[in-house]
Amino acid sequence: MADDPAQRARTADPGGTAEATLRRTREAVEPVLRAAVDTLPGRLRSIAAYHLGWEDADGAVLGGIGGKLLRPALVLAAATAVGGSGLRPTADPSVLASAAAIELAHNFTLLHDDVIDRDHTRRHRPTAWTVFGAENAILAGDAMLALALRLVAGEAASRLAECVIEICDGQYEDCAFELRDDVTLDECLTMAGKKTGALLGCACALGALAVRADPLAVAALDLFGREIGTAFQLTDDLLGIWGDPAVTGKPVGSDLSARKKSLPVVAALSGRSAAASELARLYALGRDFTEHEVRRATEAVERAGGRAWAATEATARVAAAHAHLRRAPGVEQTAVHDLHAIAELITRRTS
Repeated sequence: MADDPAQRARTADPGGTAEATLRRTREAVEPVLRAAVDTLPGRLRSIAAYHLGWEDADGAVLGGIGGKLLRPALVLAAATAVGGSGLRPTADPSVLASAAAIELAHNFTLLHDDVIDRDHTRRHRPTAWTVFGAENAILAGDAMLALALRLVAGEAASRLAECVIEICDGQYEDCAFELRDDVTLDECLTMAGKKTGALLGCACALGALAVRADPLAVAALDLFGREIGTAFQLTDDLLGIWGDPAVTGKPVGSDLSARKKSLPVVAALSGRSAAASELARLYALGRDFTEHEVRRATEAVERAGGRAWAATEATARVAAAHAHLRRAPGVEQTAVHDLHAIAELITRRTS
């Protein structure tokens, strides 16, 4: 039987599942996030709190926080992997500050993405820009990015700033692709590496930097995060076409209706089959898809091999991530179960 790092991690530590990892992360990081957001001026704080799921549009307190906190979990897991047996990342101020910074930067991108994509729903409720206005949502996102950079210093701050520039470059390319009909699969993968992989790589690097890890270990953990970030984007693109709306919070075929050049779509269009030609004709239509056309496009992507390619590529990226981790100097291989668990979650998530 082939070696399965995630299974080995679960066997070694039954409590090391992704769900347990995310729960521990939430308990440790949410107070730091709340303290940071509470320093924002009143209206900006209200928009951020709404977006994060802490309040409703009228400011009434709600129970939860939006998102799974995957990126902060990577910060804590990376710190654990290189921090030595005496480290308690959930009690280390530097690690927690880096984790909160990564989550704030992530939510900066989400607030802006929702405006750019004109998405009306996130996490099963109206997006912040539809409630407070696009201009105000953008400003709240900018303020959250400033909070992120205020939480870290030195090389961590420089890495985070460079990461945000890389994300913006990837988002620019993503928008530009929508106006082109000659996007290649290599271009699309490179864009995903910037738009999604960069922040997950930065999360792992910041976790290692917070515990003063060997620079080679920081670099290897960055590569680990980038690979699972690309796997995350591949999975996200699959959910954008085949995800259950009751779970994803998005309409059926939303990515296809928006004619997004997602990875499964570009993979399908790269072929020479009849299904690829049908998909190209549908994408060339100068109007919104009907429900029937959404179904036809969905079926065409699958028949042209886009779905199978994306699933296989996501698995390959996770395997590449594990290889980077095995080669990282100073990484305690018995302390990487949380990294393995998060990587496994990336490719089996449903929302």
